[in-house]
Amino acid sequence: MNRRPSRPRGHPGGLYPLFFTEMWERFSYYGMRALLVLFMVEGADGGGLGFDTPRASLIYGTYTMSVYMLSIPGGFIADNFLGARLSVLWGGVVIMLGHFTLAIPAHSTFYLGLVLIALGTGLLKPNISTMVGSLYTPGDPRRDAGFSMFYMGINLGAFTAPLVTGWLAQSTVCKEMLAAAGFNPLHSWHWGFAAAGVGMMFGLIVYLLSARRLAHVGHPPPPTARRPWTLLALVLLGAAALFGIVRLSDTDPRFAWLRYGYVAVPLLLILWFGIGPRTRAPAVSSSGQGRRPASADMDAGGERKRIAAILVFSLAALVFWAIFEQAGSTISLFADELTDRTLPNDGAVTVLGWTVRIGSPFPSAWFQSVNSLFVILLAPCFAWLWVRLGDRQPSAPVKFTLGLVFLGLSFLLMVPAASLTAAGRVSPWWIIGLFFLQTVGELCLSPVGLSTMTKLAPARLLGLVMGIWFLAAAMGNKLAGVLAGDFTSTDSHALARFFLEQALWVAVATVALLACVPWVKRLMGTVK
Repeated sequence: MNRRPSRPRGHPGGLYPLFFTEMWERFSYYGMRALLVLFMVEGADGGGLGFDTPRASLIYGTYTMSVYMLSIPGGFIADNFLGARLSVLWGGVVIMLGHFTLAIPAHSTFYLGLVLIALGTGLLKPNISTMVGSLYTPGDPRRDAGFSMFYMGINLGAFTAPLVTGWLAQSTVCKEMLAAAGFNPLHSWHWGFAAAGVGMMFGLIVYLLSARRLAHVGHPPPPTARRPWTLLALVLLGAAALFGIVRLSDTDPRFAWLRYGYVAVPLLLILWFGIGPRTRAPAVSSSGQGRRPASADMDAGGERKRIAAILVFSLAALVFWAIFEQAGSTISLFADELTDRTLPNDGAVTVLGWTVRIGSPFPSAWFQSVNSLFVILLAPCFAWLWVRLGDRQPSAPVKFTLGLVFLGLSFLLMVPAASLTAAGRVSPWWIIGLFFLQTVGELCLSPVGLSTMTKLAPARLLGLVMGIWFLAAAMGNKLAGVLAGDFTSTDSHALARFFLEQALWVAVATVALLACVPWVKRLMGTVK
């Protein structure tokens, strides 16, 4: 009797070490990010750097931009030199060293730590996802479920990290403990940074102990393969040139106009590829030579249209991240300076007969865990909804539009919250409501965008398309830092106008994208 081949059960053994490695890496990243702006604006009497809000926001935006921008050369180095497996290892080592460098209280170590973390994350972030994909064959039915589990690891790390690092850095209880042990309580911020480094160290330990499970994926190119050193130099030169232009716009007011290029350049490229001139084939000769087949012209035209659609989605994502990524700057400052965080009984909580004193007010960095908590709770609901709707679910352009709608509503919600700050600190429910709306928008846009990029990308341009997607995220993060520089906690009317203006800009982008939905669908062709 012939037996039907059994379907694979469970997941490849390599998924679990990658799950925990990524979880701890995200713990380190979000644990440090939750403290970054707060540490920079804190005065010297509180152990911080004493920067003003515009300076701190620009540094924050440049750092988060660099993390995404360096993913492009990081992926290139893995593909052509180190392989994904070694890239993840060395990226994790550099990240860990960066966090431990931040743990040393000095201005020079602060900047050096940020540089190391950005370099290491650029090397690790794109390649650990590549390794997850390499665990499955193209038709493996477990593939999507595996990536869903991997995504859950990201959010578990992002949820727990601010709770730990925030308590170490900001809690009055922790500072009292440090003083009692003979340490300087003003250095509590650096204990938080050190905790992020310990998290990355745990991730590396898991990764190294599971080397045998990962031995079959992430190989470097064979020794006989040609190494494209010239192309690598061009990639690094391009990244350095872009960083230089961004830096120039930050430091010299005469070149601030360059920031308009964040939106203007992709918009011009959309028009060029979407409605720009087409290349005509030469006339038909009597021998039929000198002309490409008609199908080739159709393929070229279709490819051009798909690139235009990719650029539309990337521009929409750039706008989305420019608002969403203010969580670590604008919203972090609002939570710290304008939100009521008092707890009863000085934060003493009794659980199963044990009394634990958290301290009051509770750390403002804890708000940074709310988004990840909502992702963990809502992601299964969205997965069920899309499956339930089947062919009736909204198209990718409509989902992107919905993402922008909820994003705009989140900042619109903060307008009355900002007005109420004139009478004192406001309820934390305003920020929780903001994160709920933003998470709904994120789940409409982020996973859909990544999936759509892979569908639209021509096979020979997949790396380029993913580079465009990472670049959109990078420039959105940078724009978030620029916008956050106008935050103020001393003028409630100016703060309300700050949130309203950005909500209106998102509304303009939403209406523009909604109007373009039929056109974008035509650009996408048969891709849904």
